Amino acid sequence: MLRLLVASAHVPRVSGCGHGVHVSARFRGVPRSTRVVPEEHSPTWNETLAWPLGTRPLAPTDSLTLRLRHWGQPASQGDLGAATVSLDRLVADPGLLLTLGDIPLLDPQGQPTGCTASLRCSYTPRGGAGDAAAVPLPGQMPPPAAPSGSPPQPRSKAPAGSEEDFQVRVRVIEGRQLQGNDIRPVVTVLIGEHRFRTRIRAGNNPYYNEVFCQNFHLTPAQLAAQLIRIQVLHSRAIRAKAIIGGSQVRLGARARRRRCPAAPGRLSLPLPSPQLDVGTVYRAPGRCLSWKWLSLQHPQRPEAGTQGYLRLSLAVLRAGEALPEQEEPGKDEDVEANLLQPSPCAATLQLRIYRAEDLPQAVPGCRCLPLAVAGGGQRGFVAAAVRVTFGGRTLCTQMMPPNANPVWNEVFFFPLRLPPICDEIQLAILGGSCSSKVLGTASLDLSQISSAGAELEDGPPGFLPCFGPSFLPFYGPRPDAARAVGTNPPRGVAYRGRVLLELSTHMRPPDGRQRDSISPEDISRVQSHLPRRRFGLCGVFYSATMVPPGPELLRFELSLGNYGDSSDATCKPAASATQHGCALFDGNRYHYLPWFGDKPVVAVTSCWEDASHRWDALNLLCALCRRLERNVGELQNAPGDSKGTIGRRLLRQLAQDCRRALRQLAAQPTPTPLDAHLRASRLHLLRQVAAAAAAPPRAGWETLLPLAEGWLRRAAALAVEPQAAVPDVVLWLLGGGRRLACARVPATQVMFSPRGSAACGRLCGRVQTLFLVGSGGLCAQLRLQLWLGRVADSRDLARRLPGTLHVYAETYENQTKLLGRWGPRGLLGCPGFSDGAGTAGLPRHRIRPPRGWRWDGPWTVEPQWRLLLDAETNVSEVLEELYENQSRRPGGRSGAEMPPKEELECPQGWHITDGWRLDMAGAVDEAGCSPCPHTQQSRGGAAGTEGWEYGSLWGCRFHLRPRPGDVCRRRRWHRSLVPLRPSPLAPLFTLEDPVAHVSFVHVSRSSRALPGTLDPLWDQTLLLHRVQLYGDPRRVRDEPPAVVVEIFDQEGGGASGFLGRSVCAPEVWLDVGRRRPPRLRRYPLWGPRGAAGELLAAFELLHDTEDGSLAEVSTPPGKDEVLSVPADIRPLLRLVALEVLAWGLRGLPGSVRAPSLEVQCGGQTLLTPPIPDPATNPNFPINAFLLLLRLPAEEEFVPPIRLRVLDSRGFGYRPEVGQGCVRNLRQFCCQPHGQGHSRGEEQPPSPSPPAPGARTALPTLASPWARIAQMLPRIITKKAAAKAVEEEDDEDEEEEDWWSKFYSATGDKAKSHRRSTRDRLKVYSCELEAVPEFEGLQDFCRTFPLYQPGHHPVPGEEPVPVGEFKGLFHIYPMPEAPEVPPPPRRFQQLPPSRPQRCLVRVYIVRAFDLPPRDRNGLCDPYVRVSLGSTTLGQRDQYVPNTLEPVFGRLFEVTGTIPLEKDLRVSLMDYDLLPPDQEIGTTTIDLENRLLSRFRAHCGLPTRYHTTGPGCWRDQLPPSRALEHFARAQGLPVPEFNAEGTAVTFGDSTFLLSHFESAPPGHPPPGVPRERLALHLLHSCHLVPEHLETRTLYSSTQPGLEQGKVQMWVDIFPASLGPPGPPVDITPRKPQRFELRCVVWNTREVDLRDISWGGQRMSDIYVTGWLDGLEEQRQRTDIHYRSLRGDAAFNWRLVFSFQYLPAEQLCVLPRKEHFWSLDETVLKVPPKLILQVWDNDKFSADDFLGVLELELTRLPRPAQSPRDCTPEPQGNPRSSWPWQGAKAPPRLNLFRHRRARGWWPCTVQDGAQRRLSGKLELSLELLTAKEAEERPAGKGRKEPNLHPTLPEPLRPDWSFLWLQAPLRSLRYSLWQRHRCRLSLALALLLLLALLLAFVYAAPGYLAMKLVNPIPSLQRAAGEPQGQAVGKP
Repeated sequence: MLRLLVASAHVPRVSGCGHGVHVSARFRGVPRSTRVVPEEHSPTWNETLAWPLGTRPLAPTDSLTLRLRHWGQPASQGDLGAATVSLDRLVADPGLLLTLGDIPLLDPQGQPTGCTASLRCSYTPRGGAGDAAAVPLPGQMPPPAAPSGSPPQPRSKAPAGSEEDFQVRVRVIEGRQLQGNDIRPVVTVLIGEHRFRTRIRAGNNPYYNEVFCQNFHLTPAQLAAQLIRIQVLHSRAIRAKAIIGGSQVRLGARARRRRCPAAPGRLSLPLPSPQLDVGTVYRAPGRCLSWKWLSLQHPQRPEAGTQGYLRLSLAVLRAGEALPEQEEPGKDEDVEANLLQPSPCAATLQLRIYRAEDLPQAVPGCRCLPLAVAGGGQRGFVAAAVRVTFGGRTLCTQMMPPNANPVWNEVFFFPLRLPPICDEIQLAILGGSCSSKVLGTASLDLSQISSAGAELEDGPPGFLPCFGPSFLPFYGPRPDAARAVGTNPPRGVAYRGRVLLELSTHMRPPDGRQRDSISPEDISRVQSHLPRRRFGLCGVFYSATMVPPGPELLRFELSLGNYGDSSDATCKPAASATQHGCALFDGNRYHYLPWFGDKPVVAVTSCWEDASHRWDALNLLCALCRRLERNVGELQNAPGDSKGTIGRRLLRQLAQDCRRALRQLAAQPTPTPLDAHLRASRLHLLRQVAAAAAAPPRAGWETLLPLAEGWLRRAAALAVEPQAAVPDVVLWLLGGGRRLACARVPATQVMFSPRGSAACGRLCGRVQTLFLVGSGGLCAQLRLQLWLGRVADSRDLARRLPGTLHVYAETYENQTKLLGRWGPRGLLGCPGFSDGAGTAGLPRHRIRPPRGWRWDGPWTVEPQWRLLLDAETNVSEVLEELYENQSRRPGGRSGAEMPPKEELECPQGWHITDGWRLDMAGAVDEAGCSPCPHTQQSRGGAAGTEGWEYGSLWGCRFHLRPRPGDVCRRRRWHRSLVPLRPSPLAPLFTLEDPVAHVSFVHVSRSSRALPGTLDPLWDQTLLLHRVQLYGDPRRVRDEPPAVVVEIFDQEGGGASGFLGRSVCAPEVWLDVGRRRPPRLRRYPLWGPRGAAGELLAAFELLHDTEDGSLAEVSTPPGKDEVLSVPADIRPLLRLVALEVLAWGLRGLPGSVRAPSLEVQCGGQTLLTPPIPDPATNPNFPINAFLLLLRLPAEEEFVPPIRLRVLDSRGFGYRPEVGQGCVRNLRQFCCQPHGQGHSRGEEQPPSPSPPAPGARTALPTLASPWARIAQMLPRIITKKAAAKAVEEEDDEDEEEEDWWSKFYSATGDKAKSHRRSTRDRLKVYSCELEAVPEFEGLQDFCRTFPLYQPGHHPVPGEEPVPVGEFKGLFHIYPMPEAPEVPPPPRRFQQLPPSRPQRCLVRVYIVRAFDLPPRDRNGLCDPYVRVSLGSTTLGQRDQYVPNTLEPVFGRLFEVTGTIPLEKDLRVSLMDYDLLPPDQEIGTTTIDLENRLLSRFRAHCGLPTRYHTTGPGCWRDQLPPSRALEHFARAQGLPVPEFNAEGTAVTFGDSTFLLSHFESAPPGHPPPGVPRERLALHLLHSCHLVPEHLETRTLYSSTQPGLEQGKVQMWVDIFPASLGPPGPPVDITPRKPQRFELRCVVWNTREVDLRDISWGGQRMSDIYVTGWLDGLEEQRQRTDIHYRSLRGDAAFNWRLVFSFQYLPAEQLCVLPRKEHFWSLDETVLKVPPKLILQVWDNDKFSADDFLGVLELELTRLPRPAQSPRDCTPEPQGNPRSSWPWQGAKAPPRLNLFRHRRARGWWPCTVQDGAQRRLSGKLELSLELLTAKEAEERPAGKGRKEPNLHPTLPEPLRPDWSFLWLQAPLRSLRYSLWQRHRCRLSLALALLLLLALLLAFVYAAPGYLAMKLVNPIPSLQRAAGEPQGQAVGKP
């Protein structure tokens, strides 16, 4: 996997047109693009792009092309620049995190555009969890090693598949916008099987900052299967409703489930949390995801959307890898830009599983593979099911009854995110009733069956994942080869069947289904796409060597699927195996199979689907890529004048290949959708490339190389064929009934096509070398020729075979000797006629020729030479020698007596081919006489008349000549076969029985043994004469046989003496006359434990023709029968001087008495005088030495320097106590003294220029004033700018402390009290010795580790040193002429080597990233400092319950250097009962700091202070320090003038005004002399006043980082006087503040209650507390019966807290439990939480809303309720210019101190948060002193001051109804129903009037009608009248 992290870019000119920008990257033709961000000067992405590499690893020629573009504009107008990044550094070091900052972007003409980009690349090879190297399949042993001109690769931490130490860290930082009301969230983290939980917090935006660690000792693949599951729970809710949200993270990208979902177990069930597959932690750059926001989803309600966000930092630490520095992002960062969130499931992936073929048979005795089931089935097979895993979901088909071809017809549904993040669909065939036996596995890479498309970049259109219908082969281990083949690769080695699959993708979201049945229409449709043809596989075996020795018979078996597999009973037998053969010793070291001139041939016929249209297209593209890659390589290495010729050839050949492939693709059928998509993509690419290759590049031939590399990458990305359907060709080595080793070859690489040679496979019909791998590694080297094609096209096979094909049958006649007579009786189980192994009975009369064949001649007897053991059996010609002796002394004779040569008889089976002749080639006189004259005779072999072979027992090896103990004999009958009639087909494909073949001898040679060296220099030439290679010589030239070189210890051939192996390719010369001497090259050696060194050698293969031209090649010179390397091959030597600074030895065991050092290099040895007493002075008495050597002029041939430490003991005994090796001598090369001023100018002893990026050391101080003079213009330029700043600064030095300087150096001005940066502190993020400009503080002498002699470390572990050598080397050329005087020595002025007494001050500032050690997830760290036998640090001085302690401690210790040179700083975890647990330790070499010329013993301050916190603490003032520095470097002492304002240093004079300028009245501190000297010291690039960050490691977990500690060390030698006062670094104490919050009013609060009158109302009150101080919760009084949501309180809330301004965090000391011994100091951001509630009397109060105010980022309040609106929830506002203005800036209450206004409170309503009210508040922040001066009571209590709070003016209805019922009725009825009541009253009055009228109307009418009034009046008038009228 290749990952690219696009960090940011720089755009100097912003167009302002509103177009966004994005970065598009292309790798191997596959494009990737970032999201579109607004265009600005510094756009930021921080987005990772990934490319799965599949089976093609990263190559040195690969590169990455990235382009910065405007979104939505044409390519010609929107490009802002492009760049090409070479990935060769990632190939050399796969673990490297390649960081590239500010890469310049170029336009199409190659000119800079001004834009830059910053990115990081990482590469993880395929195999395991992604970091380990891929395990090669058997047969795919690394090809012949290419010459290595670069330095060897660093040793990997552990071999692939081995267990390692890992640590997983999860840091839960904070939550944001968690869904819910009045929640108290807690986060649970499950790492593997270990569960952790955070503390409970309150609110919707909790802050945690807690770290959880878990250690693992697993393989990378096992670690990848571990999960990190994260859930956020509500602590108060019941368990069923407690989940707020969760997610799940995999540690590796390709984790595999080990159980089927149908099987019981926790892992088999779908996890309740959604799967998060984006950017796995282990494969992320730096193996960490820092400060990422995790989107939380509810597991039961995924449609509810995001339930909040959780900020995390995840990291996986591997032993030996450092945790990268994690930079905290800004507080106003864009959450969406840093969101770790999967894309929505926008599609559904359907996988149809139809049926399977060729499933393996059951193995008797295996309980998981029953032979039968209750449901029926074929006996001998297993019940099978298919398991599919994708995107965290695992589904399994039904378990079918035992059958070789089960049918399922099921379809699975998987949700698919676009773009797909999970790149692999994993499939497995399960067998047996327990459903746990994996028979075979396979995978589908989505990158091969889908494409994202690149329409915006004129690329091919994209397509969704699709596959088939097609068969997918499965591979797995074989039960009969499990013990033999011990190196099981990830995909298995053996063919285990095929499954018919079909995959399609539909653009619709998942509907919840997981499985279904396939319709009959789809089943019948699929069958029409699977026509079958008959194919033939032929293999011709040329040679087999390096086979395992032993008595058993060996043979090779070739199979294609189950066809040709002799153990499979479902296919017909085929001639798939060679005949048995005995492994013979080649006379030197290896064993081989003798096949002579007749080569074994095997043939297998099979039936498969005809997918030739796919195979042809794939091979055409592969051929195009191979030729293009070859031409690109030549173009890269071509000189400037020949690039045009090579470029024209490249374009011409590329155009030809494109036209050839286009013709094929134009006629290619597309039976499946994937065929159509691949065809369209390939056509689009080839047409583009063909059009581009039609004309030379316009910009010149220099621009052709990047274009060709781009074409190559794009073509290689399409050169894949996932629907090949045909399994791989498998080759097995069989012996003794076991499968010993195997190799696999893809079938497409040997496939023949009638459409031309370019459409054929790369290895079709070509002789190739295969390496068969078994349990012990390499088991055999085999050269063979393979051909695979349709039987109808097999006529091509006859043209490719180099000789004549002979077919015959054979059988062995067996007899036993009984009572002295031979006969067929008593054969003891062996049949009378059998095969070569003596097992199967094959009588001659029962053997019939196959159909279509006839016998060619009678049965004849011929011995099988390959099975015989006689010395002369396997030799076709023998030279007989006879010595004729003569002597002048009578009776003298020598040797055994033989008859005269005329009487010698020829043995049986041989005949004489030549007569006796006199040997004149030896050391003879003119008469042919010698001290031992002899004659020679040649005789040739012939078969005997009977041809019997004899043996002692059946099953043993046979020999030709009878022996006295033989009781068994046999002879071989064979009979030739020929076809009945000529046929255009190859006749061998019509056979059904094996054929027989004969032998060829391989040879090997051994070099001489060199005793006692780890750098053997053989200087030897090995000649292998007359090696017969059969076939066309041109084929041998194109594909030469590999040369395997094995290195053994003391000529041991066993496993214990094996050191390493290298596979090399020789240079082949068919025409010896044109031969050029080969060049020595480095070939890597691979041993049992991985990389085992390098081999420097040259190989050439010369063709021996008949004309005798080979004799013209001169024989190398030799001595003592050892031929040396010819002069034209050996490297050129030159005279150099090796100066050795042997300073001393450190860390040797106490038993060493008087050690001495032996230095070996270039055949020379230097022995130093011994150290008399290492206990008192471990330095050598003499330190400088000189060696004159002759070393190769070329760097790659320079041998290393070997170091040996010898001890001097009694009786001359000098045991070796340590050894070391110094490689890469280029770093020590320099010019002779006086000819070069710096190491950057020094040249190595080779004409090549120095490598780029080589280190530049401190100048040899011959003229440091030259560097100061060069700096003067720059200093003067900066002086003017600094002057204006200094004039504005009115700095009060007495008010500053060291922490102000520290926080100012870290860039946090808010935490610093400083207003000026003139007094600076340098903070290094690494150790001081790791800073590049200080050269590891080893400029004076370096430290070389010494290891135990003869010790072999455990694989994956680094060897443990037994000591150290302190020294240095200088290599420079010497004059060859003796009259030229030698240059002066380099090591002349050396400091005294006696020990020094020193005072060491250790300042420990703080530590962070510590792992938890206690059960509460924290630790109690304290510091322990050790120097020699002195240990400082008390247990009671621990910082309780923290992972980021601030110590601020100073330790002073006195020691003698170098006797006590290692300063150990340890962090311990305090426990109640000792011993305490170690957290981590760091070791500092004080000697290096004291001896370094960078003056690292005490950092140089920026300014010279004599008083105050920054007082000068060094022993010497700056002027004396400058003089001491000049003397140490051999320079003249500087001379100051009387005023101290000028100094003469060397040839230059420097003035104080050059360095500083101060305004009047503000002079810099210190006298001018000291200030000027301090400026000069700083100009020499010495170590400044600093703070270093050191990594802690634990001895219990070596290699795993255990946190970091920030500290510095000052060393003061006693000889220089007393030091200055120490620096006070006591930590700052938190300050007490008081927050006064006055709640004035509320508006528009939700009304939750309904009165008895139906009126909505609320009884409102407000509660508040500071985050983390829930116990200080306060509440207002209750505003009853709020009818409009308005309430008045005038209530003061007072909170007292401790605040740390340096960190902007509240300090909350508290005890977690009542039994806790110490308080836990929690640090949380200052946050005020206010909640609005509705008071209820008889039920729980109703929650109305919440308001969270972070005091350091306080939202600006509104001045009126109308302007108070809530901030948008979810992701922050977009920064696009057309989407409105950005949010107003926030204010810091600690700076403004007061704020008043309206703030909105919100409530969770479903999935959204809405406005639920508005609060009018006034916030005031006071210090403790101000609070005492201005007291104020809580609520409205006394003292009610600052401000005075009156009683709230509440309306009359705001009271209880029991107090005034009439007023309650008035406000509850009249206020609400005024109109209705008035109308009702009017209606009642009208009704009353109407009733009264109705009531009174009858009487009124009656009175009107009767009129009683007049009658009454009349009645009343008559009596009156009468009375008046009487007298």
